Amino acid sequence: MAKSQATYSKKENEKKRLKKQKDKQEKKEERQANAKKGLALEDMMAYVDENGNISSTPPDPKKKKVINTEDIQIGISRQEDIVDENPVKKGTVTFFNDSKGYGFIKNTETQDSIFVHANGLITQIKEGDKVTFEVEMGQKGPTAVKVSKV
Repeated sequence: MAKSQATYSKKENEKKRLKKQKDKQEKKEERQANAKKGLALEDMMAYVDENGNISSTPPDPKKKKVINTEDIQIGISRQEDIVDENPVKKGTVTFFNDSKGYGFIKNTETQDSIFVHANGLITQIKEGDKVTFEVEMGQKGPTAVKVSKV
């Protein structure tokens, strides 16, 4: 009778496992032999040169740049609020819903669409009316107030 193949496969698998284990042990011993333990602090230091590159030599103190702390700006510079000379603007009502009490006005100068609420009306308006208004910032953006028909 012939031997079963399962026995041969088991022996081959065992050989592979032992070879892998042996290779792993050899690599471990090699790493330990090449390890640099007990290096001095100076050998482990890394420096950044004037160009931003990492090097093993310390930078030259003669090339050191002096920077005034007053010259450093963090963030953006303050801008003064832009005050519009003529706060009253002209526009056309593009949409207004009487039942819901809101709509939109198209500014004739900038062609921007500005939200208008019924609380901001001086006179009643409807779609297509020419109006004058002032712009204030609301919760969700610019809002037309003091709206009246021309």
